[in-house]
Amino acid sequence: MLKIKMNKFDIRIIFLFFFTLDVLSENIGQPGELFPIKVNKGIFTSSNGLIKIDNSYYKLVPLSFSKQGQYVMFEDTKIFIQNKDFGESRITITNNALVNLSDEDKDRTIRESKIINKALQTYSKKMKPTFSFISPVDGIISSRYGKKRFINNSPRSPHLALDIAAPEGTKVLSPEDGKVILIGNFFYSGNYLIIDHGQGLLSSYSHLSSISVSEDDILKQGQEIGKVGSTGRVTGPHLHWTVYYEKVRINPESLLKDNYLEALL
Repeated sequence: MLKIKMNKFDIRIIFLFFFTLDVLSENIGQPGELFPIKVNKGIFTSSNGLIKIDNSYYKLVPLSFSKQGQYVMFEDTKIFIQNKDFGESRITITNNALVNLSDEDKDRTIRESKIINKALQTYSKKMKPTFSFISPVDGIISSRYGKKRFINNSPRSPHLALDIAAPEGTKVLSPEDGKVILIGNFFYSGNYLIIDHGQGLLSSYSHLSSISVSEDDILKQGQEIGKVGSTGRVTGPHLHWTVYYEKVRINPESLLKDNYLEALL
């Protein structure tokens, strides 16, 4: 009988080898991005939001920022969401009433949050997005997606949107065809609207100085929806642009890439 003696170093090397193979065989994605899973269209209905890329069909799985270091599942496919350091953003708000809210303002924000969340729960299954976005405003990115936020040196929720600074009154455009499903004036967001692009893809626009569309309006890509402002809780004029896919806030900046869907493969 052949006996093989192995020391602790040998065992560590073997363990590392198989661990590396296992990691390399995994589906790994970045938080805030969409991960394409190739599927057989025949076993899905048209309402499942399948996307056709290069003559094949894919399900786009949103990778939540809050699930970094964890796995998400689609059918029998497991996707690992990597941890990522997005940096931090620190702002100072001198008006203390906008930082430490009164009971009245707290009640208002709770009511408004329910209104917004309700709107985000429903979307058209008839409209189909192209995922070929244009930038909604001509400006300078002032805060990117995923940054840790500190207001007056106090930690707050991460910044899961894209801030684009531009002069007051700069036109804001619809980045994709869609339908306006909510308009309001809210404590945090100021003049605000949500666009439904179909199949679970929605986008919202905060701090507008004015809104030039109405609820239920059908929009074309590039159509003006409002103007940049500084309404709500802000430190200056900018657009706070949020994109949701299947209720998960994803990175808007990624959708501005040329040939975005093809780049996912």
